[in-house]
Amino acid sequence: MVQHVLVAPDKFKGSLTAAEVASRVSAGLDVDTVELPVADGGDGTVDAAVAGGFTRVTIEVTGPTGERIPASYAWHPDDVTAVVELAEASGLRRLPGGREPLTATSYGTGELIADAVRRGAKRVVLGLGGSACTDGGAGMAQALGARLLDDEGNDLPRGGAALRGLARIDMSGFIDISGVEFVVASDVDNPLLGPHGAAAVYGPQKGATPEDVKTLEAALSRLAAVATTTHGLMGAVEHDDTPRAMGVAGAPGAGAAGGVGFAALAFLRAEIRPGIGYLLDLLGFGQLVEGARLVITGEGSLDEQSLRGKAPIGVAQAAAKAGVPVVAVCGRRTLTDAELRAAGIEAAYALTDLEPDLDRCMSEAGPLLERLAARLAAAHLQGE
Repeated sequence: MVQHVLVAPDKFKGSLTAAEVASRVSAGLDVDTVELPVADGGDGTVDAAVAGGFTRVTIEVTGPTGERIPASYAWHPDDVTAVVELAEASGLRRLPGGREPLTATSYGTGELIADAVRRGAKRVVLGLGGSACTDGGAGMAQALGARLLDDEGNDLPRGGAALRGLARIDMSGFIDISGVEFVVASDVDNPLLGPHGAAAVYGPQKGATPEDVKTLEAALSRLAAVATTTHGLMGAVEHDDTPRAMGVAGAPGAGAAGGVGFAALAFLRAEIRPGIGYLLDLLGFGQLVEGARLVITGEGSLDEQSLRGKAPIGVAQAAAKAGVPVVAVCGRRTLTDAELRAAGIEAAYALTDLEPDLDRCMSEAGPLLERLAARLAAAHLQGE
């Protein structure tokens, strides 16, 4: 009996979506395949869910700088589950005129969640990654009905910097989320505050200057402190000479996506799960890998970052549990054979093996990937 090959790649960023990668690999293999595009909670998570059988729902929401934009989430009516990707509404790619570290908001992500809850979702999976904002999830909370008020009872403007003026959080108008399970799919373990927190680590990636980082750290500290006194989050922050993340603010993952992880924990009572592992379960990887002879995974660059919970490593770990060998395709790789084997990947095939020019690898990724897959098949699938 000829066994199938499970093709489960992430996107090649800037070149091909995960679904396109899977299709090109399958075309080059010329064997019986099952395609399962995957994602780790960042860019492409909604696309992967749609390719896995979810329906795309597109609505108009608020972008990170206040403009109205179309954004999507994935919906599965049978499971009554929504997959919301923060990057869809509040991602760096949504900034039309450059980065806005002090004023960018996660409001649009809250609008996506609100739409899913009103649609009747019993479970909302929130993928964090590629965020444009460092607002502690304040915008998301505002879109869900929370009021963030200053000393005079006025609503704060959106954006992280404005949180320095926060005096009270009014949850009386918050959307009814009783009976809804919230899961954050993220491999980021940073706390909200401090040298490993949202502002210090991720702020500069979003254009924050050293002074901006200080401003955002003070603002996020204020959010955590007010949440302690007005929202029952005991021990969220303590002050001696410097703020120290405690309780919810100190939880691993609270600093994800500019602090949206904190808001998900604090206001949605979410549970944080490892991104790729959880999403593989959601997409049915365990069932599809049964009876497979080989799993092919991959992403644009197999490098040191890949070893920190990225999709190919998660796929390799899940395949290992099923006793199925794994090989990878990629645009380029910097990991050694020994590093790959230690991560559960028998071999990796890079587009740069065929074409050393990186620009051509990007522009001609599809045809090159088919050729690469044919080479992979000759080495690993003889006799299929």
